[in-house]
Amino acid sequence: MSIAPALREATARLSATSDTARLDAELLMAHALGLSRTDMLLRQRELAVPATFAALLARRLNGEPIAYISGTRDFWTISLTVTPDVLIPRPDSETLVEAAVDHFAARAPTSILDLGTGSGALLLAALSEWPTAQGLGIDASPGALAVAQGNAARLGLATRAQFRLGDWGQGVDGPFDLLLINPPYIARDAALAGDVLREPGRALFAGTEGLDDYRRIIPDLPRLIAPGGMAAIEIGHDQRVAITALLEGVGLAVRPLCDLAGLDRCLVATR
Repeated sequence: MSIAPALREATARLSATSDTARLDAELLMAHALGLSRTDMLLRQRELAVPATFAALLARRLNGEPIAYISGTRDFWTISLTVTPDVLIPRPDSETLVEAAVDHFAARAPTSILDLGTGSGALLLAALSEWPTAQGLGIDASPGALAVAQGNAARLGLATRAQFRLGDWGQGVDGPFDLLLINPPYIARDAALAGDVLREPGRALFAGTEGLDDYRRIIPDLPRLIAPGGMAAIEIGHDQRVAITALLEGVGLAVRPLCDLAGLDRCLVATR
């Protein structure tokens, strides 16, 4: 079978379980061919469907996220390896990097702390933005740290990024110019569906209100944020008021930012 009818057939099968059925089919085909999606689409008339495509399609039909099947995800200006040990980086989280770029428009940060680094997405995106900065990523998962370290090496950032097993800011010496924080923030009983069900629950859920980890992180922020620095903190769309109160309670100034969908997504905290 040639590429075009195979994509049509795969799209039809995926449409029952995916809102992005055509895109999923194209990404899987490109991965099976070892090409970029753009190259695959441009060359589809001359290409044949590889034998590995059927197995990849079956995995997607079984609910496995595209990023785990392909093993990669683009974020900001970098491409990352992802595995089931880490959350899949999402465009919404780029709001934190955008906040940092805005804050440091006149000067570059020299020290960056990423709490809950996961794949290293936020830290490595920031280090790629500021070539003279050094960064530290903290995570409680050895598997996640291995993914982050591999990403740093592949991106040529290993000499500027350190990773450490840890419990949020406990035992971390500051201060840092820039803090990037994306903790679990989903309430334990929240009803979830789709790809997120395949992602690590420890990186998603945080107590009955989704606030448990913020309550543990925020008391350390005044000592970790350098004068003139900032913390960019990802939040759930309905958590702005509660987390702002926690931040103001330790003496920090707070400014909210929305994501591309217009939802509250980031709180910028400064001393």
